[in-house]
Amino acid sequence: MPAHPTRSQVTAAEVWRLLLTCAMSQFGRTASLAQELGLTPGHAKALLALDPDEPQAMGTLAQDFACDASTITWLVDRLEERGLVERKGLKDDRRVKTIALTPEGVKAKHSLEARMYEPPEFISDLDGDVLESLHKVLGGLVAAAKTDGTS
Repeated sequence: MPAHPTRSQVTAAEVWRLLLTCAMSQFGRTASLAQELGLTPGHAKALLALDPDEPQAMGTLAQDFACDASTITWLVDRLEERGLVERKGLKDDRRVKTIALTPEGVKAKHSLEARMYEPPEFISDLDGDVLESLHKVLGGLVAAAKTDGTS
């Protein structure tokens, strides 16, 4: 932040702090839900990142997770042992390994999503107008974050 921030810059920093605080306060809940399904938070993140209809290159997943290939290899090994993903080489380039959800992996992903996306009481107890406003604002933030290039 600049030495003499504008009111808008101060407010933006405070909004960001509040969003992060809210999200981080729910990490324990997310980790518990993953654990109930026999997953670590890393496994859950990988399942949520994979598209049931399109295999993903392991290198792309490593890039998305901002980690090295060996970390993704370890993670995929564990998911493969559980029968949740399968690893294949590309027909055109056998050096590139892709990961695809198995039918069991798709079921695990859907179960995880259903439980994770069930709102906590502090959200579901909000007034309908407040929820609509939040939905609009947060939807715009998510769209902007996807095009920002830093997320």
